[in-house]
Amino acid sequence: MVGHELLPGFRRGAHIMGMPQAARDWTVQRVLALPEDGNRHEVVDGELLVTPSPTFHHQDAVLALARRLDPFVRSVGTGYLSISPADIELDERTLVQPDLFVFELPGGRRPERWKDINRILLAIEVLSPSSARADRFVKRRRYQRQGIPEYWIVDLDSRLVERWRPGDERPEILSETLAWQVAEDAQPFELHLPAFFAEVLEG
Repeated sequence: MVGHELLPGFRRGAHIMGMPQAARDWTVQRVLALPEDGNRHEVVDGELLVTPSPTFHHQDAVLALARRLDPFVRSVGTGYLSISPADIELDERTLVQPDLFVFELPGGRRPERWKDINRILLAIEVLSPSSARADRFVKRRRYQRQGIPEYWIVDLDSRLVERWRPGDERPEILSETLAWQVAEDAQPFELHLPAFFAEVLEG
């Protein structure tokens, strides 16, 4: 997995944590120039999204997913798994930081910079109270419009995963088994969700 420094932050007290900036005039350049304050800063179609540090269960879920996905992605050989913080720039007014994401290796090699990533195969967001609106609506619509083949929203409270694909108007709700066919000639990735949520939430 690719390591990366924390994104620069925004001035303390400028926004309610987890809420979007009302004005839609933010650019990637402006967001990257913000001073650090420990929050996560993203921009989607000019709308600034600010979320606080994640909870313990959130990070446990990210790590548990990464432990399962990384060997699978490496074995298939069609992509590379990484985690945020990351600077995934979709256009000059959109920069996102999926909790986990799988991308095509540019030129078959690991990229030197986030800007070198051209195609995301899978984006995953683990819901937090402060990120639910952005993950389910703002970012989901942008990921669909970008044509990202799979977008998973992991809902720890409900112990389920919402799967979205580009043309979907409603998510596929999964509570037992999550299967991902990344390549036609490869075995699918399978995740037994009750066991996953029990590990993350019950220890």
